[in-house]
Amino acid sequence: MFSHKEVIRDLICGFVKQDWINELDFDSLERVSDSFVTDDIRDREDDIIWRLRLGPSWIYVYLLIEFQSTVDNTMAIRIMTYIGLLYQDLIKTKKVLSGEKLPPVLPIVLYNGAPRWNAPVEVSELIAHVAGGLEIYVRPGKVACFSGCESRPGRYVKPATG
Repeated sequence: MFSHKEVIRDLICGFVKQDWINELDFDSLERVSDSFVTDDIRDREDDIIWRLRLGPSWIYVYLLIEFQSTVDNTMAIRIMTYIGLLYQDLIKTKKVLSGEKLPPVLPIVLYNGAPRWNAPVEVSELIAHVAGGLEIYVRPGKVACFSGCESRPGRYVKPATG
């Protein structure tokens, strides 16, 4: 069912209600190989990756179909891992060259369980809060850079002591 372009188009248009959807080129929609995933993830036949053009650039749609009746509280971690593996593969296969920005990924989880989905949808919701300033370093997707880095907005810098 989700191996057909029309179904993917209808899924995206039906669930994502934002203006940028109008800029997607659904004629460019193509399924992407999942050869980048590890053996334990590759066994999941219900994970499907598509890509399509958003203007001159590609956007990837990671479709994770969950045919289960229970909520997975760690789904945000799984999605983050899968997206990281996809990015690694795009770099390794030189689909993204050094210095180029990575393409956006639209992760979609289809859940058909009876209870309403109530699991965290962001990794940050799964990380315990620690007082005293540690939280500025503990952000998914952020890297603390202390040595040899310029002090620029958006970068971590070593806090002054004293």
